[in-house]
Amino acid sequence: MAFRFVWFLAFLCGIPCAAADSLYTGQVPVASQSERDTAAGLSAALTQVLAKLSGDNAVLSRPGVAKAVAQPNRYVLQYQFAQEAVSGQAPARLTLVAQFDHTAVDRLLSDLGLVRTEAAADTATAAAPATDTRPQTFRVWVSGVNSALDYARAVGALGRNDLVRSVQAEAARNDGVQLRVEVNGPLQRLLDSLASGPVRVLDAAPPVEGVDALLGISQ
Repeated sequence: MAFRFVWFLAFLCGIPCAAADSLYTGQVPVASQSERDTAAGLSAALTQVLAKLSGDNAVLSRPGVAKAVAQPNRYVLQYQFAQEAVSGQAPARLTLVAQFDHTAVDRLLSDLGLVRTEAAADTATAAAPATDTRPQTFRVWVSGVNSALDYARAVGALGRNDLVRSVQAEAARNDGVQLRVEVNGPLQRLLDSLASGPVRVLDAAPPVEGVDALLGISQ
């Protein structure tokens, strides 16, 4: 299972991470930063988030929940490790703090038939900033397109993205292709959403006239 690692150790003195206050952030103790412990920690953090949003501390017993939380990389945006100095304990306790994608988690709640508590819904509504969803057009250059299959993967990945309205090829050269992409919202929002797919961001602000971002195909 591939995870995005953010190696950040914060040495705290009994002060919980501010991110833990977020409805979509889970904070759980882990034994180490190994891949196995990280995977288990992310699953536990996602379970914690689902429990907060649904108001059900036994949410893991609901049908389909255990299977969903076993794949936390589908919902996690980023995570970090923190070491808390607990009085009278040595060494410091290691904690994993994970932030999950609002849209993906809300979709998961709906798919699982879980209803958000009124308090959680009110809090999320009050805290959520206004999202710019105006249609905008950008040009991106995708490199690593060495075959028709690579082209299909690139266009397919963008076309299936919930933020993308349309994708049109405009030019091709060597192993690259220029795509005209119409997006609901700003370009950075689209680039952030590509973190776990076959298309990766190489440069979000390239010094190339007429190109808004450089992308690549994961081999």
